[in-house]
Amino acid sequence: MTRPSAKEVDSADADHREIGKGLLEEEMGPSSAMAHLYRGEIHRMKFWRERLDRTTNWAVVVISAILTWSFSRSSTPHYVILLGIATLSVFLVIEARRYRGYDIWRSRVRTLQENVFAYGLDPAAGVVDPNWRERLSRDYRTPTLKITAEEAIVHRLRRVYLPLFGVLGAAWVVRITAFDSGAWTDSAAVGMIPGWAVLVVVALFYLAATVAAVRPRTWHAKGELRSQDLRE
Repeated sequence: MTRPSAKEVDSADADHREIGKGLLEEEMGPSSAMAHLYRGEIHRMKFWRERLDRTTNWAVVVISAILTWSFSRSSTPHYVILLGIATLSVFLVIEARRYRGYDIWRSRVRTLQENVFAYGLDPAAGVVDPNWRERLSRDYRTPTLKITAEEAIVHRLRRVYLPLFGVLGAAWVVRITAFDSGAWTDSAAVGMIPGWAVLVVVALFYLAATVAAVRPRTWHAKGELRSQDLRE
């Protein structure tokens, strides 16, 4: 059996190194390779979207159980609801982390939608990002998080968790007023912690959450639907 020459070996190595070259040329349009790539990114985005929904569902179930328990009998301590607020905060942080992962796949899907499929439907409108191929290539080589943890937390606060915190806060206020004939500063006490200190901490927590959720900001999450984006 004859051995391949050095030239043939070098040629084979070059072909192997450039096996992806020309796979998604612009002249090819949405080729079968591009369609499979898009389908795969849609699947990953859907999977992470379901993870977000599961976290939200568990948060709702947990606070429902806590509210049912706290109002089931008058002897149940009011700080059970405060524990529910702390638990809900943990769910918020977990969901924010998952949202940052979900945004990776969604940003890729939106890049393909804007610059491939939208361009194919209406070439006269051009592409949104002339350098989208290079940017997407870099993201495939080195996947990176696109948004900060603070933005992810605020986004989930606006969409889901601020109303849930509001329900728990209102339930706690009812619990320390309607179920106790004493003053707020007395009924809000937790063990050795005076009631006024508990009230201050709870008020500061809700004030910080509200300010973070409503203050104007520049959003970096790509392709997210927001009320101002829906108005032309």
